[in-house]
Amino acid sequence: MGNEVIILVFEAMAVYFLVLWAHSLRHRLGTAPFYALIGGLTAIMSWVTDAGVSVTAGGITFIVGSTILFTSLLLGVFVVYVFDGPKATRIAISTIIGVSAMVPLVAATLHMQMDLIGKAPIPYVPVPSFRINSASVAATLVDLVFLAMAWEYLGKPNLNLKLWIRAFLTLLGVMWLDVLLFSTGAFAGTPAYFGIMRGTLISRFIISLFALPFLYGYLYYQNRKQGVEIENRPVLAILRKVAEVERELSIAQQEIERRKQAEKERDRVIGELKQALSEVKTLRGLIPICAMCKNIRDDKGYWNRIESYVAAHSEAKFTHSICPDCMSAHYPEAEENDE
Repeated sequence: MGNEVIILVFEAMAVYFLVLWAHSLRHRLGTAPFYALIGGLTAIMSWVTDAGVSVTAGGITFIVGSTILFTSLLLGVFVVYVFDGPKATRIAISTIIGVSAMVPLVAATLHMQMDLIGKAPIPYVPVPSFRINSASVAATLVDLVFLAMAWEYLGKPNLNLKLWIRAFLTLLGVMWLDVLLFSTGAFAGTPAYFGIMRGTLISRFIISLFALPFLYGYLYYQNRKQGVEIENRPVLAILRKVAEVERELSIAQQEIERRKQAEKERDRVIGELKQALSEVKTLRGLIPICAMCKNIRDDKGYWNRIESYVAAHSEAKFTHSICPDCMSAHYPEAEENDE
């Protein structure tokens, strides 16, 4: 193994580790450092890809931009989607696509400026190819969206795939899809088209095998050691805001159930109050009472004994006894016997 390959391997290991480490710090430092990192890596990827930097080993050519940088971006988007959801993934994809489109424009602008002022082209700023860069941007967008969809599809319960198999198949599928899209968009119709595609498919397979331990180790660490749950989302969650809608619907359903319970409790209390009010009868206003016999006239004009009237218009019940004055007046003999 030549020195170039050894350097390439250590560079890949360092960049893969850096991306995953930056993502692991999101709970402490926020997501801004992670997005800044992938934006910077995207710019470097565009730069070195336009420059044609590559390493050949065993008859296989490894393009540095895809071997190290594109794969590291895949790993970054991969873990963002798995642990942070579609919304964060859309931000990451927008960052990568935006920088991928901007870097060639900056390079083209610099070369145009040098041409306008009559100076030689800048040797360390590669001249961008519109076809290659357009193919790269389009392929990257499709790749990253496909990554999320493939991950969810392979996570269906009926497939019952182990985590490492699910991660490898998703990663390899994205790698090979990128080869088909990028090679076709950038080199279709040229003599080197099929050779580039065949060699790149082989190199991407090797890269997937090399990157898998980093990806699987991080997924396992976050899921088992850190307790970050790996959710099962709809396959098209990355395109449609299905996950957010379902979460909002779940919250709304919980709120509806809470309100239903509150309404039931309110109805129960109101019922109890109505029952209590129906049982409470209060005498109010002027009551016509006979000055002689003490009978009371009701609303219909009938005269009732006072105890009958009170019993009919309140919850009071009468029990009879004799007061001392009446006892003396009406039953003097009983009072004498008591003495």
